Amino acid sequence: MPRYLDVTVPNGATVHYVEAGDSSKPTLVLLHGFPTSSTQYRLLIPLLSKQYHIYAPDLPGFGLTTVPKDYQHTFSNMATTIGQWLDTLQIKAFAVYIFDYGAPTLFRLALERPESIKAIITQNGNAYEEGLGPDFWAPLQQWWASGDASHKETREMISGAVLNVSHFKDEYTLGVPKDNLTMVDPSAWTNDYLNNAYTAEQKNIQLDLFYSYGSNVQLYPQFQQYLRDYQPPVLAVWGKGDPCFIPPGAEAYKRDVKNAEVHLLDGGHFLLETHVEEVADKVKVFLSKNYV
Repeated sequence: MPRYLDVTVPNGATVHYVEAGDSSKPTLVLLHGFPTSSTQYRLLIPLLSKQYHIYAPDLPGFGLTTVPKDYQHTFSNMATTIGQWLDTLQIKAFAVYIFDYGAPTLFRLALERPESIKAIITQNGNAYEEGLGPDFWAPLQQWWASGDASHKETREMISGAVLNVSHFKDEYTLGVPKDNLTMVDPSAWTNDYLNNAYTAEQKNIQLDLFYSYGSNVQLYPQFQQYLRDYQPPVLAVWGKGDPCFIPPGAEAYKRDVKNAEVHLLDGGHFLLETHVEEVADKVKVFLSKNYV
């Protein structure tokens, strides 16, 4: 059975995480994305916890993880916090499943501790500019180019467009074939909204991270160099209907990792809502060949 735990790390954050499986098994870390938390993996964990010792943290700004009042919500700090969480739990070597915000968090850590990462499963976890869906990212790219993180009108515009229940529903449903829409639990996007965008404070956290995402794009070349230099085994399982991180971002991994395995599945951003058993099967086969 999963266990729901909390640990305080040196920078003062208290990281909430799910742990499942036998500690004698190989370690698999699951890093979620916007706008959810470790609950994103509620369907996947039971399918993998017999084979792997699983850890799934809530990233700072999401779920039940808490941070000091003076904490600055940037991807640099997010990666630092998760790195401290790994160190506090003495997780020194692991395979990792990354999605959305979990991808730049992991790749930032990879630049610091490349030998720790034994295999990567990326599910709509992007590291290439061609993977940025233009309709979603264009307003954010204009904001990054302005260099003004605090621009009031821009923050209000992006908040109104993205930080609402309707958009959160779109995150889960756009790109999902009509026949599969009933498989997507409406409580998922409802809870995400209540946890991450219901109050002004929560909205400001998410806006800070939207602006900070531009620093990840600047690091994409370094992420790609890490992949070329270390050649970690990579499995990309991608919801091909995702408007945020589009299929060219999955295919691009093959450019830098010579044996990268890519599967484009008929789903959306939250692929696990509709394809969790298929993804779990692919993960098991991939890890059985590349991570013991």
